[in-house]
Amino acid sequence: MGTGLILTIIVILVILVYLATRFTIVTQANRFIVERLGGYYVTWDVGIHFLVPFIDRIKMKVSIKEQVVDFDPQPVITKDNVTMQIDTVVFFQITDPKLYTYGVNFPIKAIENLTATTLRNIIGDLELDESLTSRDVINERMRSILDEATDPWGIKINRVELKNIIPPKDIREAMEKQMRAEREKRQSILIAEGNKRSAILTAEGERESQILRADGEKQVRILEAEGKAQAILKVQNATAKGIELIKEAGADEAFLRLEAFKAMETIADGQATKLIIPSDMQGMVGLASTLAEAFKTDIPKVSMDDKKDKK
Repeated sequence: MGTGLILTIIVILVILVYLATRFTIVTQANRFIVERLGGYYVTWDVGIHFLVPFIDRIKMKVSIKEQVVDFDPQPVITKDNVTMQIDTVVFFQITDPKLYTYGVNFPIKAIENLTATTLRNIIGDLELDESLTSRDVINERMRSILDEATDPWGIKINRVELKNIIPPKDIREAMEKQMRAEREKRQSILIAEGNKRSAILTAEGERESQILRADGEKQVRILEAEGKAQAILKVQNATAKGIELIKEAGADEAFLRLEAFKAMETIADGQATKLIIPSDMQGMVGLASTLAEAFKTDIPKVSMDDKKDKK
């Protein structure tokens, strides 16, 4: 085998290796911008592609995944002339690799500058308190403005977030004092409401206790009255029953007078120092003596002197 043939084989192998290296595989979520003879030729999608030697070249490899950029704090001035430091976070996605490649130089730097100017314009129309309490409004306005401005660059702004809002030191101290005063105020209000509620509950408890106590005393009086009424009713029923039995037994006037005398005798055993006896008791005494002899009953004799003393 001659030297010329060996050189030919080597050259062919080198050419084949070189051609093999011109095959390019585009992976998922990536796009390749290819130029031919210095001008835009095609955007390669996912798959294997061949790059023509000496004619084609890959201009840029573009990722179409969503990307996050955290920009440094920017000084902004509010409507009431308060200077603050605000840093932002931008979430964006490349939707057109060609426009992204040829639309603007240094797209990330362009987005940063555009974000800073937009933020200054928005905060300049708001006062300090509005700036601190209107994050959602500011985020949405910035997203809308940036999305419209970056559309010719093939970029879509998905979200914009204000990461930190840092007021001046004296403003922060004043805000902390105000927050402390608000907390103390709320604490005082809560304590006062708690004391008020406690007093109300105590008063309601005392009132209910008094009502229950009064109801109990009322029930006791009612039961005592009912007991006395029932006792009186039973005595009256017994008395009526006794009178009825006496009537049924045919008691005459003499028996009734004797019972009256017994009643007077019971009265005489009390603590009274004087006793008034009706004038007709003389006849009753005589009748009682007669009945005593008849029934062998010992009846104390009452003299006229005793009658006078009793009178």
